[in-house]
Amino acid sequence: MADNGLDRGDTAWILTATALVLMMTLPGLALFYGGLVQARNLLSVLMHCCVIAALCSVLWLVAGYAIAFGDGGAANAWWGGLDKMFLAGVGTGAMAGSLPEGAFFAFQMTFAVITPALIVGAYPERVKFPAVRMCSFS
Repeated sequence: MADNGLDRGDTAWILTATALVLMMTLPGLALFYGGLVQARNLLSVLMHCCVIAALCSVLWLVAGYAIAFGDGGAANAWWGGLDKMFLAGVGTGAMAGSLPEGAFFAFQMTFAVITPALIVGAYPERVKFPAVRMCSFS
């Protein structure tokens, strides 16, 4: 462990786990669900997973991380506040325990991405792509 609290082993494992979860989401989950549908609906399922992953990544960056891990003061049990919106105050030296906060952000983001992507399996061949796109942006 380094003097500043950084643990290289923890950081290496978190980055490896982040890559594995991303590979589980795109292409793993997308191709798994794509294999369960008719060939004419394959592209639709792949696009559902990709759009959901992109949208959730942006939402996590904008406010999700701040709400989940920010300092909400007296309401901290329910609300994290918006002090870390757009990763404000999360620089190269910011730490989350023994991890760089950027690595912690990416690790948590992968689960924010895969959770709604799992829902795609509930509606393949029932919902077309424009309906998912419109629900995601409203």
